[in-house]
Amino acid sequence: MLLVFLMAISLSMDAFSLALAYGTIGMNNRDKVILSLVVGLFHLVMPLLGMFVGELILSLFKFNADIVVTIILSFIGIQMIVSSFKKDEELKPLKFSEFFLFGLAVSIDSFSLGITLPNMGISTIISPFIFAITSFVFTFVGLLIGNKIEKLLGKIATAIGGSILTLVGLIFAL
Repeated sequence: MLLVFLMAISLSMDAFSLALAYGTIGMNNRDKVILSLVVGLFHLVMPLLGMFVGELILSLFKFNADIVVTIILSFIGIQMIVSSFKKDEELKPLKFSEFFLFGLAVSIDSFSLGITLPNMGISTIISPFIFAITSFVFTFVGLLIGNKIEKLLGKIATAIGGSILTLVGLIFAL
C-alpha cells in the first residue's frame, strides 16, 4: 500500500503544480470543486483504461503522449496569458471543455501507469481509487493556493500562471 500511495502522490504532483497556475485566474469555489472532481475522475478512469485497453491502443497507434500533453497545456497557458491582458471584466465561469482538457492533460501519465499496474503485483481495483482521491485533494489545494497568489499579485499572477503552464507543456515535448 505504501507503494500505491507514493505512486498516487507522484501522479498528483503535476495536477498540483498546474492547479497552482490555473488557480491564479480567480476561480470560484464551485469551479474549484468541479475541476478537482474532473481531475480525480480522470485519475480513476485513465489507469483503468491503461490496464484494459492500453496495450491494444499502443500496439495499433504509435503516438507520443508527451506531444498531446504539450499541445493541451500550451493551449491553456496561452489562453491564460492572453486573458491577463484583457480589460478587467467579470470572470466568466470556466467551460467544462477547459476542465476536461486540464483533467486529460494531468492524467495521461496515469494511463501509462495503468498499463504497468497488473505486472507490478499491485491491487488493480483499489489503486485507481487511491489515485483519484489523492489527485482530487492535490488539485483542490493547488487551486486554493493559486487563488491566494492571485489575490496578492493580481493579473500578473494569471500571466505568470499561463507562462508556467506553457513552459511545462513545452518541457513535455523535450
